[in-house]
Amino acid sequence: MKALEIKGLKKSFRSNFLLRKYNILKGIDLDVEKGEIYGFLGPNGAGKTTTIKCVMGLLAPDAGEILVDGQPARRTAARQRIGFLPENPYFYDYLTAREFLFFSASLFNLPATEVKDRVAALIHRVGLSGREDLKLRKFSKGMIQRLGLAQALVNDPDLLILDEPFSGLDPVGRKDLRTLILSLREAGKTIFFSSHILQDMELMVDRVGIILDGAIRRQGKLSELISRSTQYYEVVCDHISAKELSRIQPVFVRRDGQFIITLASDADVNLVVESIIHNSGRIVAVNPVKMTLEDIFFSEMAGEAFRDPTSRSGGTGGPGRPAATGEKT
Repeated sequence: MKALEIKGLKKSFRSNFLLRKYNILKGIDLDVEKGEIYGFLGPNGAGKTTTIKCVMGLLAPDAGEILVDGQPARRTAARQRIGFLPENPYFYDYLTAREFLFFSASLFNLPATEVKDRVAALIHRVGLSGREDLKLRKFSKGMIQRLGLAQALVNDPDLLILDEPFSGLDPVGRKDLRTLILSLREAGKTIFFSSHILQDMELMVDRVGIILDGAIRRQGKLSELISRSTQYYEVVCDHISAKELSRIQPVFVRRDGQFIITLASDADVNLVVESIIHNSGRIVAVNPVKMTLEDIFFSEMAGEAFRDPTSRSGGTGGPGRPAATGEKT
């Protein structure tokens, strides 16, 4: 059973005195496995927050089905299994962190004897120890995000839904939040989070869904998406002279006493490696250069299955090669 399933989700809005209809979500299909971190990636305006609001019941979808642990998401029992952090959390300025978490816990009718220990543990877990009695109006953006995550965890949910949790954080805050989210996965939680910050997502997620213009363009395990997306190959060799190597492959780069050749296909690699060995050269490494999540994302935005690797260099010597022929030092 999936932690979260979305099937055929559609949502539209009307504006201009209801004369024009805008289709925001155009049939979203995605699923989140239990115990994984799922990254929901897309540019601003792609439909990430609208999807999350439909899951949380803050918006009524036009069509589609949303299931949480096999139950319709609109049911109270399903919502009690969810912890939610909105994109721009706003909490009452004159509460302290401790007071706010006690208030959040009261919404779930938790036993009073349990709440005190749980609130203390959450404050420590999100790194707010020593600041629990500080008024929220004195909190920084990063501290508010930490507190927001604590309130999302106050009911000990199975599924965490985080909308742009890294937005507005400095590098230290982003690192701390990544570490915290990874620790939650280790504790058995399922995390679904949206973001347009590619670096953070690539460091964390097990699977990713790319949404563009209200539709899922690609979904799958991050490792598989990247492994299927080889852009070019680098052959590193030595124990061969530049003159001999230029007869085999006229375009190469010398670095630290070794030669680096960039090739477009594995067939080219086989031919060049065989020729180098035949001429008494030594192959140090053959490295496939994969597309990063950023490459995959922008290739989808460009409407391409895979980006043409030759566009990286602008030259004529193949993907990633220098434009001119001969050795470059």
